[in-house]
Amino acid sequence: MHQRSTGSAALATEHSSGTVRIADLYQQGCAKLRFPKKHDGGSLEAVMINTAGGITGGDRLDWRFKAGRDCTLTVTSQACERLYRALEETARIRIELVVEDNSRLNWLPQETILFDGCRAQRRIDAALGDDARLMIVEPLLFGRAAMGETVGQGAFRDAWHIRHREKVIHADALRFDGEIADLLQRPVIAAGGVAIATVLAVDTAGAHRLEALLEPARRMIGKAGGASFWQIDETGKLLARLVAEDGYTLRKTLVPLIELLNDGAALPKSWAL
Repeated sequence: MHQRSTGSAALATEHSSGTVRIADLYQQGCAKLRFPKKHDGGSLEAVMINTAGGITGGDRLDWRFKAGRDCTLTVTSQACERLYRALEETARIRIELVVEDNSRLNWLPQETILFDGCRAQRRIDAALGDDARLMIVEPLLFGRAAMGETVGQGAFRDAWHIRHREKVIHADALRFDGEIADLLQRPVIAAGGVAIATVLAVDTAGAHRLEALLEPARRMIGKAGGASFWQIDETGKLLARLVAEDGYTLRKTLVPLIELLNDGAALPKSWAL
């Protein structure tokens, strides 16, 4: 019988004397957070660790992050998350992001790897203040092509809800259920690719900034996907979707795209390990 894993972690930041600091920190179960030392005190980086080594049926993981006023917070993961085969129950992952006024939060976990027979649901909820910036990056790998692994069947659902002043400004839903291998072959889904990524950038006071990045993003993506821009009042959002034949090829486009949308800043060091 599978021993279920549960974990919950929460982090809130504050700005004090020109430095972004930890205001509140909570860790329970298999969810842990580590904080690499940075020379730039104007931002904070948090690294998520799932000490269970992966997620399978019945597991529960909750992550909550708040970038306090005037803070820049980047959240990443120590390694790729793994969704393993589940016999019956569905694993559930909940992510809550809060970006207060004049703040910025970058959600940059490494790839989530789906294994044959996995069953998981993930939900991302984000609340943005005024003059707030949010970037969400979620890459998915269906098996590990370099190791000859494929995903025949499984179930994975992903739902995003982004709000500004309690108004929904973005909703996204992704569902793979049943014969995943067949779904990935469809031209309108992945055309045989086994690595995909969704990238969302939102700026509640700088629609013009994101709009100016649309064409550079499209040139960078090329035939590997597409990008679109929308403006809602003063809020701008840029959404990109990428498809590739494997994780390595996906990263060749994804990494420079993230850097473009993040003002040229390099990715967290964990991405290079």
